[in-house]
Amino acid sequence: MITVKGHEINAAPTRSAFNRKALQFNNNIIKLLKSIGVDDNDIDIPFENMAIKKVKASVKWYISDHRMYFSHNLQNRYVDNLYIIFKVIEIETKQILSGEKTIDEFVKTFKEDSDVENKRKEAREYFDLDPEENDIDLINKKYKTMARKLHPDMSTGDTEKFKHLNNAHKILKRELT
Repeated sequence: MITVKGHEINAAPTRSAFNRKALQFNNNIIKLLKSIGVDDNDIDIPFENMAIKKVKASVKWYISDHRMYFSHNLQNRYVDNLYIIFKVIEIETKQILSGEKTIDEFVKTFKEDSDVENKRKEAREYFDLDPEENDIDLINKKYKTMARKLHPDMSTGDTEKFKHLNNAHKILKRELT
């Protein structure tokens, strides 16, 4: 079990028919988003033809003039990353349809700036990490080391740099947890 966006998900890896299952997850995500009023022309899921590869899965869609984005890259295969996205969106859309959650709450969960990919790249550069680094433990370790130096209460502290550090950490933490 893993926790993603506050939801417990059984992250059992796909064992066979990787491409077929990835296509099923892709189609299910589209079906779920359409069930809450998203037009299928406003949904973009970059599809990896080799679903067994270790590649990030992501989905972008528009609702109420807001750009929504969700990606996952902590599993070993594209198909398994896409499965996690499917399960989170399934839980969230069921909450909307049952009245447990409003569309506005849903938007807050997934709303992203249009330049989110650039911000993630810049955050990794700020931490002096590889552009593809996804190890949240390593990122947290770098954050803590830098926070000790930059905290305003320290002699080497700098309030503006500390704010920038916290923002970079928040961007990566949101992507990876």
